[in-house]
Amino acid sequence: MTPWLSLTLLFVFYVNRSKKIVEQRKNELAQTNQQLAREIVQRAKIEAELVKAKDVAEAANQTKSAFLANMSHELRTPLNAILGFAQLMTRSQNLSPENQENLGIISRSGEHLLTLINNVLDLSKIEAGRTTLNESNFDLYRLLDDVEEMFQFKADDKRLQLLFDRADDVPQYLRGDQVKLRQVLINLLNNAIKFTESGGVLVRVGIANSQSLIANGNQQGPIAFEVEDTGPGIAPEELDSLFTAFVQTESGKASQEGTGLGLPISRKFVELMGGKITVSSKLGHGTIFKFDIQATVVDRSDVETRRSHHRIIALEPDKPRYRLLIVDDKWNNLQLLIKLLNPLGFELREAQNGQEAIAIWESWEPHLIWMDMRMPVMNGYEATKHIKATTKGQATAIVALTASVLEEERAVIISAGCDDFLRKPFREADIFDTMHKHIGVRYVYADQTPGDSKATADAEQLTTAALAALPPELVANLKQALVNVDLDLIDSLIEQIREPNPALAQALANTIDNFEYERILNLLTIAMKDRNLDE
Repeated sequence: MTPWLSLTLLFVFYVNRSKKIVEQRKNELAQTNQQLAREIVQRAKIEAELVKAKDVAEAANQTKSAFLANMSHELRTPLNAILGFAQLMTRSQNLSPENQENLGIISRSGEHLLTLINNVLDLSKIEAGRTTLNESNFDLYRLLDDVEEMFQFKADDKRLQLLFDRADDVPQYLRGDQVKLRQVLINLLNNAIKFTESGGVLVRVGIANSQSLIANGNQQGPIAFEVEDTGPGIAPEELDSLFTAFVQTESGKASQEGTGLGLPISRKFVELMGGKITVSSKLGHGTIFKFDIQATVVDRSDVETRRSHHRIIALEPDKPRYRLLIVDDKWNNLQLLIKLLNPLGFELREAQNGQEAIAIWESWEPHLIWMDMRMPVMNGYEATKHIKATTKGQATAIVALTASVLEEERAVIISAGCDDFLRKPFREADIFDTMHKHIGVRYVYADQTPGDSKATADAEQLTTAALAALPPELVANLKQALVNVDLDLIDSLIEQIREPNPALAQALANTIDNFEYERILNLLTIAMKDRNLDE
């Protein structure tokens, strides 16, 4: 074979081999393209299914929200009547001890039912991602005192000790969600007292650690809480499922009370407040729940002063005769407010829908309207918008009354023009405080005479915050004048106060006339410390 033939054959061989390789690569590429095409189609299908699932989930959430709103309204509206009329009946002086006891059972059962409803709604909102913080400035010491007072009777009934131990360095005035903090404490104390038959329950409150920001004089840091009981304890195998919704321990099942929602809700609330909740327990020795929250320290002057909770028996004399319009389509709700407010001397009118409310408002010009938001013919939103769209309507206070627990509804109600917002079931103190806030109504309480109302007004003006706001030199001079009992100088200094703050000046003058020098000295001393003016 000649060299040229060999080269030709070799060339043909390589050409054929190259063709085969190219063909093989083409086949492989075709297969790869087919695979990619299948994957693209599959991915597109998955994405379409995800979009569809998202749409279904959003629709389900909307349905759930509508269900929550309706369920809240339908359940809380009759509860408003039950608890409201129970409050009215407690004002009667003619009830026998037996009926007083029966009334107490009705009230406690209603409050228990309200707690269960709130727990179910809270869990539903948590699952829907609708739970948010609602921060305000509050007095932590007062909150703890209120919770202790609330549970003292339950502890006494079971002959249990209930102790609250608060460390000295815990700040008194904080900014945070006091409603959620209160609910966590209530949930934990409810369980502790319910399952403890002997011994007691101890609540400890302190700074989370010695290196905390608050302990070092700054404005933020963690506050630690512990709730310890001497109950039966929780088995180790039950601890892992303790915070699972609707799951109860053996003790909980034996008690035949509750829903198993308190602890899951508490954990979510604590997490929202920037903390963590843990539990340790030993069978036969009791249980300890620990949690912490992030807190911001605020000044005492930034915290609203709590008003008297004594029973109101009349309006202050020599005041306007206040006109109130009550708008609600439910007869029970109308009667509840009428029977609460009529004995005190308010002028009352009623309407059962928004159209009636507008007609009465135009002719009667009430000072304040209690507006239900869900009504036939015309709802409260439309009626409020119509009234507030006028100059005359701007001078009318409108307070929404709603059975909804959805926080989003508050924003909708306020945007409609309402000046304030109360949820059903409400307490009578909320009604009275709201009227004082918006139209200046003042009251006479069961433990005071009409003449004492001046002292009540003076007490509201004569505060350490008001004194601390005065010029430092003026505060110091007033304190020295009181120490020296220099009445002429005291009168002169009060006149200097009268121009910038006439209400405070008059309160000081009235208090001086009653020879309450020591009281003013104490307030001045605290005010000077607040301003770092004390010697």
